[in-house]
Formats: sequence, C-alpha cells, structure tokens
Amino acid sequence: MSKQTILVTGGAGYIGSHAVKALQLVGYEVLILDNLVYGHQDIAQTLGAELIVGDTNDRGLLDKLFSDRPISAAMHFAAYAYVGESVNQPDKYYRNNVVGTLSLLEAMVAANIKTFVFSSTCASYGVPQQIPITEDHPQAPINPYGATKLMVERILQDFDVAYGLKSVIFRYFNAAGADPNGAIGEDHNPETHLIPLILQTALGKRDAITVYGSDYATPDGTCIRDYIHVTDLAEAHVLGLQYLLKGNKSEIFNLGNGNGFSVKEVIDAAKKITGKPINVVMGDRRVGDPPALVGSSEKARKILNWQPKYADLNLILQHAWQWHQKRHA
Repeated sequence: MSKQTILVTGGAGYIGSHAVKALQLVGYEVLILDNLVYGHQDIAQTLGAELIVGDTNDRGLLDKLFSDRPISAAMHFAAYAYVGESVNQPDKYYRNNVVGTLSLLEAMVAANIKTFVFSSTCASYGVPQQIPITEDHPQAPINPYGATKLMVERILQDFDVAYGLKSVIFRYFNAAGADPNGAIGEDHNPETHLIPLILQTALGKRDAITVYGSDYATPDGTCIRDYIHVTDLAEAHVLGLQYLLKGNKSEIFNLGNGNGFSVKEVIDAAKKITGKPINVVMGDRRVGDPPALVGSSEKARKILNWQPKYADLNLILQHAWQWHQKRHA
C-alpha cells in the first residue's frame, strides 16, 4: 500500500512546519503549499518535503494539485495571525483567512476529498467568562483575526452537513518552543510572541522586553497565558487526522497545557535558562488583553488520547533558546 499524501497549507511556517515533521515521522507523504509571505523556504528544505509556492486563493492551482496528486486530506495552517494588524487591515484578513479557506474547501469538495484538519484559535472565545476554557464556552471574538477563524469554523460545520466534508478543528492557546532536535523553530517577522521577544532580548537583538500591564488581578499583576509546546501541538494534528481517516465524525478540540504562567514568570524562567540579563520595560495595558487565558484540553486527551510530552515551561524555553541561538545568534 502506497503512503497517503497530505496537503499542508502554510507548511513552511512555524506551526505548519512542525506538523509536516510530525506527519513524516509516522509515514505520510507531505506536500506543502505556502505563499512564503511568512513561511521560510529553507525550513521547507530542511524538512525535505516538496514545496509548492502558491496561494489558497488560486483556485486553478488548487484544482490542478488535487487532480494531479493522490491527496487524501488537507491540514490548513495558511492564515494571517497578527491581532493588531487584523484590526487595522481587516480586509487582508477576511480575504486570506476566510475567502482563501473557502476556495480551498470548494476545491476539495470538487475533488471529492472530505478530510480536513483546521488550525483555529482560542481568540475565537474573546474575553473568557470562566477559566479553564472548555470547548462549549461561548465564542465572541473581539478582533477580526478571531472573527475570521470563527467564520471558518461555521463554514466547516455547514460543509459537513451539505457535502459530508469531515473536519477536526483545533482551537489552541499560545504555541511556543521549537523542535527538540533544533532543526526547525519560530521565526516571525515582525515578531509579536512573548517567548521569542524575550529570547531576542537575551541575545542582544532587542534592548528590552516590554511588559504590557502590571496591574491585572493576577498573583503578580501580569497577564497569565497557557503555553503549549509546538511539537505537542503538531502531534495533536496527526492524531486528529488519523481520527478522521478512521471514519469518525467532525470534532472540535482545545489544545493547551491547562495551566498558565504569568509574563513575569516566563521572563524569570528565561533568565535562568539563558543565563543572560534580560532588560524589562513596564508598559501600559493593551486593549483587548484578558487577564488570564487558560484552556482545558481534557476532550483531546480523552477522545484523541493526546498526551503532551513537553508541558514543562523550562523545557519549552530550553528548546526555544536552542533554536534562537542557532537561528539568530
């Protein structure tokens, strides 16, 4: 029996590339589709997967891919994900994240491919009403980025009813860390994620890390977030794919560690891991930042038998530091 081929959109990006590696490790052939706006050609080359440079809005390209290749399923990471930019340029986000996904789904239905794993976000919940957040928590996104992901979730539910397209939707919390072997990792431009910003400060690439708000109703006054190792995240996507390929119904899962760390705790841990001084500047709160975001992943553990291997914050930071020294030193 030949290997199944999985199309991974955004597979040259941060989370997508780790999913590509996880798929390869269990024997799938992987075809990456990435427009390289935020993805990295060298990361795709490191993985040894075939890279098609193109966009999900290019219906002709999608139709050709699905007719020429024996693709069994798609794993979709090709989205813009800067919250602030989504507020200032909502058109960019709706065109790529919603229209691009709709184009991909229509091409899949036309090619009779009915298995789809979708990268969604905890941003679709908005400001949490309770912690930890479970999958039945109301969804009320407070920015266009979260709104685009919620819109795709609804499209997927409708496509299931109309066309029998089965999906697993993963709403995840703060992806962090890097491949434990140091081969691939996080490299955004611009960078907005806390851990890379801290590590770039440790490397001397930035003068300081800004902490936005120190007066929240949390133990040390700084925001609390749920950090999940990107390798554990990727493993969940493989389990979600295998769940669908066995003929199971569509499902939605949170992915997080179920415990949160404050901004101050992350900075203090990074100082120990790196052995470097990290300058901190205190800033004002940002609009729309909830005091705490922590997710319950009990459903994924129960149904997918997902077991995170790297839940420890120190391990997440060690792997990220190893990668950042290699990539940016």
